Amino acid sequence: MGWAGVVRWVGLVGAVLLAVAGYLGGALPDAPFGATPQSIWRAPGGPATLTCWLVGTALLVGAWWSLRDGTPSTRWAYLTAGLWALPLLVAPPLGSRDVYSYACQGWTYAHGVDPYAVGVAAAGCPWLDTVAPIWRDTPAPYGPVFVLLAALAVTFGGGLTGTLVLLRVIAVAGLVLAAACLPALARAARVPTRRAAWLALAGPLVGVHLVAGAHNDAVMLGLLLCGLLVAVRRPGQPPALLLAGALLGLAVTVKATAVVVVPFAVLAGVRRAYTVRALVCGGGWLAGGLVGAVLVTSALSRLGFGWVGALTHSGDSEQWTSPPTAVGFVVDYVGALVGRDPQAVPVIRAVALLLLAGVLVVLWYRTWRALRRLDDARVVLRGAALALVATVVLSPVFHPWYATWPLALVALTALRTTWYAVPAAVAAFLALPDGTNLARFTKAPGALAMTALLLTVLLRVTRRRPH
Repeated sequence: MGWAGVVRWVGLVGAVLLAVAGYLGGALPDAPFGATPQSIWRAPGGPATLTCWLVGTALLVGAWWSLRDGTPSTRWAYLTAGLWALPLLVAPPLGSRDVYSYACQGWTYAHGVDPYAVGVAAAGCPWLDTVAPIWRDTPAPYGPVFVLLAALAVTFGGGLTGTLVLLRVIAVAGLVLAAACLPALARAARVPTRRAAWLALAGPLVGVHLVAGAHNDAVMLGLLLCGLLVAVRRPGQPPALLLAGALLGLAVTVKATAVVVVPFAVLAGVRRAYTVRALVCGGGWLAGGLVGAVLVTSALSRLGFGWVGALTHSGDSEQWTSPPTAVGFVVDYVGALVGRDPQAVPVIRAVALLLLAGVLVVLWYRTWRALRRLDDARVVLRGAALALVATVVLSPVFHPWYATWPLALVALTALRTTWYAVPAAVAAFLALPDGTNLARFTKAPGALAMTALLLTVLLRVTRRRPH
């Protein structure tokens, strides 16, 4: 057995340990809320739960990390990623309780109540006790496509367990779609498919949060990569651009984050003709497909655009894992030392969103200029990847599974893997199996560390800039 064989079985042992931790103390329907690492340790089976979770995560992260520069073959990468997903496919929900929110939002819609108008508590969801308290009174922040999928899971699931199973099937279907698109995108970007597939699909964040946690990010990613692939492979063809826009529109109506990639998909769709006229024409076809998909799904669901307003509630959670929130915490700490209460978090979050808008415009413009010099699909995909990186860094909230947004595209474009593999590896340790977020218990030190990291990065970037 060579080194790759050892890595495969080490990762499988890690995945099995994570599944065991899920059965011992995962996000089960009757798991208590408000748990702390200390209370979990003292609970019956607590030491075994935490030991399995930490050792399993370490083994899975280590196995993934050790082959980050490439696996023996693409087939080997796919088979190993699938093998590691099998124990997590049959595990209870892990790392988050969001899947219960999906179930209740689907139940709300299936029973004739608008999930964008009321929270699941007011709707009378019978599984309310499984939903995290912070999300019981907030409207659904997801688009109509995902609400329809969740309602289908409720309708055909026949109960909570069946609904959870179908929601996981939907998430896995999104990953399968993403996996099907990766080889062609890797060839277009001229990167080794075996490396791209490994980095995008075999990481612990994918197995724990997208497979076991059944997060809808998996569906968004599948549709997003499919839309980009159509635009990259059929540039300048109106029917293809309409289809690419429709796929991206479906991604947006699962999770609005996908919208930041749309301007780069326009560039992919007008390759070899980077004029203002071509951009307007190609962008019009793609925008037509996107708007059409949004309008049709909003009309079919009879939900309209209430989900857009519901997006404001996604920032209700304040954690130092979001860089703008961390900086806001530090400003508030400093203000407390001098006898003031600046309430800086909402202000800095708003500034970060304005900065994000500016960064996205600059990234798009630089990508357009680069394409006019060098017609290369990799340039477009890299621009889209950096747009998602900026979105994650400057968003008001960060959860570990958010790191999967840029991961697939960065895996297709980055020459060096360390700068994004390290954050993904660290994020794998931020949640416990029952969904307890460790950021809640490290607020001050975490905020200080994140702010110091930001200052260090900014200092290094400033020093490297040519004068």
